[in-house]
Amino acid sequence: MRLDHVGLAAPDLDRATEAWRAAGFAPGPASQGGGLASRRVMLARGYVELLAVADPALASATLPRFLARYAGIHVLTLAVDDAAGALAHLRRAGFAAAISASERPADAGGGTARFLRIPLAEAEPRLQLLQHLTPDLVWQPALLAHPNHAVALEAVVMAADDPAALAARLARAAGSALVPDPLGGYALALDAGAVRILPQAALGVVFPGLPVPSLPFIAGLVLRTDDACAAVARLGAARPVPGGWLAEAAGAGLLFIA
Repeated sequence: MRLDHVGLAAPDLDRATEAWRAAGFAPGPASQGGGLASRRVMLARGYVELLAVADPALASATLPRFLARYAGIHVLTLAVDDAAGALAHLRRAGFAAAISASERPADAGGGTARFLRIPLAEAEPRLQLLQHLTPDLVWQPALLAHPNHAVALEAVVMAADDPAALAARLARAAGSALVPDPLGGYALALDAGAVRILPQAALGVVFPGLPVPSLPFIAGLVLRTDDACAAVARLGAARPVPGGWLAEAAGAGLLFIA
């Protein structure tokens, strides 16, 4: 089980895109489908999907419900190699789940990216397990270079009024162990990346000054750079904080680390 990507709900895709560009990223091209408009910020490991309603007549009510709570990250996606095996595990763990096939045009070079998805939509934050059937069409070299030199989605950081209950649910779904987080709460240890589930008070240590609109709240991301944050510092898109450099983009805290 690996940290794959997060979905960020935005009221306006163009404004969200500009916010991520200001933080030193190079978002991929815009695409539309199912009444939604999206762009992906691809990293060598993991990515961020920016989502906004393009056609209210076609889009489901899910994104407006997210935005009614807050603009920012609402969807956590973990990658699996065997969707059928993951589904069997989820059902044994008591989750009502099913596999659905999805596809979209590749962001570069033509072709169709295809996936098997297992959404677990009964609680917030939204969790889904995903098997990539065409990873070469998702992680294309032309999409991976960013002015800030971010290369990996190291961690997703969230807060809850009951971190133990949320952490237990995520661990049960992922089939992964929980370990104590240094700031209190828990961390879900994955084969690649981690999910940190913290009490609200601890968020101020990771993302100083970031408002907490409601709980549970996926507050932001920890992003590794390949140049010890030299480009982040040079771009002026972030400010130094203990442990790294901090920026904010479209409602998400971004902690860049070496």
